[in-house]
Amino acid sequence: MVTTIPGSDILTSSLNMISQSLQIPVIIFLIIFAVFAVLTLGSLVSEYTSRKSISSDLIEKLIYSISNANSLEEIKDIIKNAKIYESQKIILIKILRSSSLTNDSRQTLARKLIEFEENKFAKKIERTDIVTRIGPTLGLMGTLIPMGPGLAALGAGDVNTLANAIIVAFDTTVVGIGAGAVAYFVSKVRRRWYEEYLSNLDALADALIDKLKQ
Repeated sequence: MVTTIPGSDILTSSLNMISQSLQIPVIIFLIIFAVFAVLTLGSLVSEYTSRKSISSDLIEKLIYSISNANSLEEIKDIIKNAKIYESQKIILIKILRSSSLTNDSRQTLARKLIEFEENKFAKKIERTDIVTRIGPTLGLMGTLIPMGPGLAALGAGDVNTLANAIIVAFDTTVVGIGAGAVAYFVSKVRRRWYEEYLSNLDALADALIDKLKQ
C-alpha cells in the first residue's frame, strides 16, 4: 500500500496552477514577437533600400585625400562631398573641429563619438537578439503547457480537449520558432552592415586624427 503525502499533493497542484497560469501570457508574448518580427523585417528592407555602397576603394581615396589636404577647410569639403553616410560625416566634422584640443583629448573625443555609434547599433541589434533567444523558448513553453491537461483529458476519453491542446501546442511552436528565425536573420544582416559602417568610420577617423597631429 502506497501512502500519499498530503504535502506532495499541494505542491503538485501549486505547480500545475502556476504552469497553466502562464499559458495566456506566453501566447500574448508570442503574438507580440510575431508582430515585432514582421515589422522588423519590413524595417530591414527599408534600411536596405537606403544603404550606400561604400567600397574599399572609396575609403582608400578618402584617406589619401584627407592626408594630402592643405587646410582644414579643404578637409571639411572633402568630408562633406564624400559619398558616405551623413552620420559618419557629422562625426568626422566634430573630430575636425577639435583641432584646438591636444592629441590625447582629440583621440578621447573620437573614441567616445564612435562608442556612441556602437551603442546605438548594439541597442538596435539587442532587440532582435532577445527575440531570437526567447521566441523559441516561449514556443516550447506554449507547446508543453497545454499538453498536460490534454493528456489528462485523453486518459478520461475526452479526445476533443486533447485535439484542441495539440492545435495550441503546434501553433505556439510555429510562431515561436518563426519569430526567432526572422529575428536571427535580421540580427545577422544588421550586424554585418554595422560592423562595416564602424570599420569604415574607424579608418577615416584615424586618418583624420593623424592629419590633425601634423
